[in-house]
Amino acid sequence: MTVVGLAPKAEAKAGRTSLAGKRAGLVAAALLALLAAGLLWRHLHAPPTPHYLSAPATRGDIARAAAATGTVNPELTIIVGSYVSGVLVQISCDYNTQVKAGQICARIDPRPYQALVDQAKANLAVAKAQLVKDQAGLAYTKLNWERNRLLLQQKSVARDAADLSKSNLDQAEAQIGFDLATIDQRQALLAAAQVDLDYTNITSPVNGTVVSRNVTQGQTLASSLNTPTLFLIATDLTRMQVDTNVSESDIGEVKQGDKASFTVDAFPTRLFSGTVTQVRQSPQTVQNVVTYDAVVSVANTDLALKPGMTASTRIITDQRTNVLRAPNQALRFTPANVDAAAPLKPGLARLWLLRDEKPVAIDIVAGLDDDNFTEIVQGDVKAGDVILLGAEGSAVR
Repeated sequence: MTVVGLAPKAEAKAGRTSLAGKRAGLVAAALLALLAAGLLWRHLHAPPTPHYLSAPATRGDIARAAAATGTVNPELTIIVGSYVSGVLVQISCDYNTQVKAGQICARIDPRPYQALVDQAKANLAVAKAQLVKDQAGLAYTKLNWERNRLLLQQKSVARDAADLSKSNLDQAEAQIGFDLATIDQRQALLAAAQVDLDYTNITSPVNGTVVSRNVTQGQTLASSLNTPTLFLIATDLTRMQVDTNVSESDIGEVKQGDKASFTVDAFPTRLFSGTVTQVRQSPQTVQNVVTYDAVVSVANTDLALKPGMTASTRIITDQRTNVLRAPNQALRFTPANVDAAAPLKPGLARLWLLRDEKPVAIDIVAGLDDDNFTEIVQGDVKAGDVILLGAEGSAVR
């Protein structure tokens, strides 16, 4: 039996099946295209994965310091002046001369002062001669009084004559007292004249080094106006001090015994070390800026430091050794695009650590800090932990 009428129906059915398959393919392709477009849009518009600047938590030293400028000076400088006036006839000490105590460094013309000494000696001799003369007169008046006293008892002399001899005796004894006082006075004048004569020899009062000479031979000194400064003598140039000007904001932390270091322009790569030996209470005000003098004592065995050098000083006011520490900028950084952390409690500081590739807020108790690091006294941080400092490409504060 031949079935003729089925062929057109089967053909139509096959056509419909093919059309449905094409539609499904187009829908699937459209969905895939939409999914790809969505993924592309998300990729293009998604925020970039943040990259951070970081540093590890370390153990080390922290030193807080006060910076100040100062001047290098000898620990003790003696001003050698002149107590008498006159012409300098000799100068035997110059710059850098090593001197001993009592060594003559200059001499003033001694002739006027020698004349005064000679005159004082002559006046003293006159006073002593007068004493001898008056002592002889006293002996005579004493004998005369004894004789008249006996005669008065025998009524062989007038009362007035006896009284006169007694008065003469009293005057002679008073004259002896006057003569002795005059001798003391003349001796004092002689001693003063001798002192002035000795002052014409200008000597070093200490062992040391002449660091300044302010006079020349032939110069006339006038001590009546003020004491002229002839020489400056440093007692020991192997021991120096830096007189530093510490600002009033830092002086409260500076104390005797603090360690200090400094550099000078003559040796910019050399670091000198010293100790604060004195913090002076007297303020210095320059252009409304108040500073205080902190004296730093330093050894100068090789004589590299010279008086008057300018020193850039760093005084260590507090120090910790081998403590857990974090860079200072880490305490000022908060990453963006992270879940809000809990409010910071009073007395705490916050660090952001990288854990499992994510920023994690860690609250700490901060201790001593210096220019670079802050001490971690307490907190969930250990040496080696990665601490975030800032976002890559941003300026680290």
